[in-house]
Amino acid sequence: MDIDLLSKMVKEIILVEDKVVLPGLGTFVAELMPATFSDKGYTINPPYRRLYFRQRAENDSSLAELYAAANNVDREVAGKILADFLKELKAVLQEKKIVVFPGLGRLRATKENNFFFVPDETLDIYMDGFGLVPISLKTHQETEEEVSEVIEKISAIAGQQPEDSGQRAAEPESIHEDEAVIGADGQEPVQEDVPDKEAEVQESFRDSEPPVQDAVPASDEISETAGKKTGGKILAVIAVAAAAAVLLFILYIVLNRIFPGIFDNVLYDKEQLQILDYFGASRK
Repeated sequence: MDIDLLSKMVKEIILVEDKVVLPGLGTFVAELMPATFSDKGYTINPPYRRLYFRQRAENDSSLAELYAAANNVDREVAGKILADFLKELKAVLQEKKIVVFPGLGRLRATKENNFFFVPDETLDIYMDGFGLVPISLKTHQETEEEVSEVIEKISAIAGQQPEDSGQRAAEPESIHEDEAVIGADGQEPVQEDVPDKEAEVQESFRDSEPPVQDAVPASDEISETAGKKTGGKILAVIAVAAAAAVLLFILYIVLNRIFPGIFDNVLYDKEQLQILDYFGASRK
């Protein structure tokens, strides 16, 4: 047995099974991966089966059975041959840190002798995904026919604009030519007097206008009104103040006569009251 034959058997089994056990070494496992996005979300990649290796002892005789059927030997003999080869392969992997499986990939080992598998970029073990290709979601690119059609439409539009402008420019000239046409009898056509409608409208507007009166400037009226209002308010305040003063004075006289000396304690302090009492000015 050699590495090429082992790689072919592993690939043949993994196409229809989910795993292939290499006794004493580990297990190849195939896992179905869903569709993914790439190229910043502009490309959809189809689903595929990912092949990886796990370093775990499992019991499976599918690889030995396939070798026995292909070489027409007993399954026990095939199992012994396979076990001896994988034992040597493991020793090489631990020493060289890499073993190449043609058509599959590379089985590698770390410094701590942990095994992991790196598949080939072209490895395809998903039979149901045959014919599936990545789909790009980027902007549609126009074909040559679409580009030429757009150019023709633009050219047609650009060609119509100068013709329209030429026709518009020629319209005034045609009017002047009509005005300069001479009659069939060799004389210029007599133009009828058309009443000037604008003059009639202006005249009627003048007739309907009311006579203009000398208007007093609005600002003078406002200032005069404001002055009158302010003067009235001042006079009202003065009158109210004067009336209040008269009422207070009358109230003072009445209370002072009814209750003599009622305001002395308010108007004078103790010493001033003693002086007044002394001279008999306010109390007797």
